[in-house]
Amino acid sequence: MNITPRDIPPRAVWTLEQAGVHPLLARLYAARGVVGTDELDDALSKLLPPSSMHGLNEAATLLADAIAQQRRLCIVADYDCDGATACAVAVRGLKLLGAKQVSYIVPDRIVDGYGLTPPIAQRVKDAGAEVLITVDNGIASMEGVAHARQLGLQVLVTDHHLPATELPRADVIVNPNQPGCDFASKSIAGVGVMFYVLLALRSELRSRGVFDTATQPKLDSLLPLVALGTIADVVRLDANNRRLVAQGLKRVRALAMPAGVASLFIASGRSATTATTFDFGFALGPRINAAGRLSDMTLGIECLLTDDPARADELAKLLDEINRERRVIEGDMREQAMQVAESLFDDGEAPPPAICVFDPDFHEGVVGIVASRIKDKLHRPTFVFAASAAPGKEHELKGSGRSIAGFHLRDALDLVAKRHPGVLLRFGGHAMAAGCTILEDGLDLFEQALMTVAHERLDSATLTRRLETDGPLAPEYRRIDLVDMLHKEVWGQGFAAPTFSEPVEVLSQRLVGEKHLSLKLRHQGQAVDGIWFGRTEPLPAKVTLAFRLDADEWNGVRRVRFLIEGAQD
Repeated sequence: MNITPRDIPPRAVWTLEQAGVHPLLARLYAARGVVGTDELDDALSKLLPPSSMHGLNEAATLLADAIAQQRRLCIVADYDCDGATACAVAVRGLKLLGAKQVSYIVPDRIVDGYGLTPPIAQRVKDAGAEVLITVDNGIASMEGVAHARQLGLQVLVTDHHLPATELPRADVIVNPNQPGCDFASKSIAGVGVMFYVLLALRSELRSRGVFDTATQPKLDSLLPLVALGTIADVVRLDANNRRLVAQGLKRVRALAMPAGVASLFIASGRSATTATTFDFGFALGPRINAAGRLSDMTLGIECLLTDDPARADELAKLLDEINRERRVIEGDMREQAMQVAESLFDDGEAPPPAICVFDPDFHEGVVGIVASRIKDKLHRPTFVFAASAAPGKEHELKGSGRSIAGFHLRDALDLVAKRHPGVLLRFGGHAMAAGCTILEDGLDLFEQALMTVAHERLDSATLTRRLETDGPLAPEYRRIDLVDMLHKEVWGQGFAAPTFSEPVEVLSQRLVGEKHLSLKLRHQGQAVDGIWFGRTEPLPAKVTLAFRLDADEWNGVRRVRFLIEGAQD
């Protein structure tokens, strides 16, 4: 591992300190590209204007007309946390703005696959809907959109995924990544796109005199859901996304949130009053996602839609149980998949530039998580495949991939598809995560093709694991109040949580729980506790560590400890 301190522009640090930002935060923000306090202002008024998102005005007109005509609306959701929160935001928001008949359908991961398909469009029509609205999907659903319109449905696509060269022929498309859209936050999540649609709709209804600024419904009650979906989808936290998340966190900490979000905090053993982005990403998000992976995402959406605390508690407990089951399945699969991956190269050798793993016993609901774990350990773009469980599709393999910095996974799949027409039945995704479907007898060809692209596009520097840090931690900052200060900030993808690094002395070390390394360290002349989760190999007496600040509580006393992220001898 190559531990590399970030550049910290001194002028930006000075500017932020002069504006009253805490010196430690000023250093951290400057290292992440922040040059002025305007970027740190998380007021709703600082959000990018809806007018800059292509298609929003047309979407607002379509929905306002539908509400005025009391037409029946149906949301077609996705089965991950972004899709579930986007669905809940759509249903709640449209009802707040006057829609009387709003329903939703969420595809089954195994039976239906991803996105709006012709059978899903038929189900929407059969349910009596007149307007179909996709959330977090639809930009690649050419056949599904075409079939929906043949059935006489109006179709509004709201999505954030990268489009192909052809766009679906929907009535309106709202996607910041479509050609001709000037919206600056290209990394906004699907739930964020739907929130912007509602902002535009409210503005259109104001212009029609349905209500004015004094009587219009408040949409800020939706922000906890926007924040949850944004963090869980691991999109880049640019300034606009950070504002959305910060606003959601403020409301959660004030206990102003949907009943289901409150229940999920309780079920996961977390405190809403001190909620962090970590809670969204590693506690609430996985419990919502588990429903889509192993069961029915309707459970997750209903948890986010109910206003009955007792019902919310019941659903949150059920989601927690499903998540526990997911962990067991994932653990078994991860161990098996890692053995397959490590069999691809000899001990002492570097792994190949890309990893493909398949086993007939794998569960397609957790292939993405397992791919992520292998990618993290081997630092290689990784695809994990499972046999499709859909009726009549037993000859197909469903694959989920995760990538490393410097290797755009969807672009790599696009290149594979162009070079080998027919090997990919379907594919889509982002730079760091993508999915595809192939025929089982095409696995070897896919693996060879992906390996070729990886050979072409990855060099030794990219294939070397690199951990960016914020350099040494001054001893005066090793304090509980500063731990709490850092935890309150918005950190995530593209705006990494603070990680420090410097040489330390290892005073003692022991295994706890058979798989974690508990440490006593000497840092800047003083003893401090440390923990390295998932590490069993001992450390040398002197080592450079990368670590995050955390607090440990024992007998009611909170103490600073280091969460170790990596080591460099």
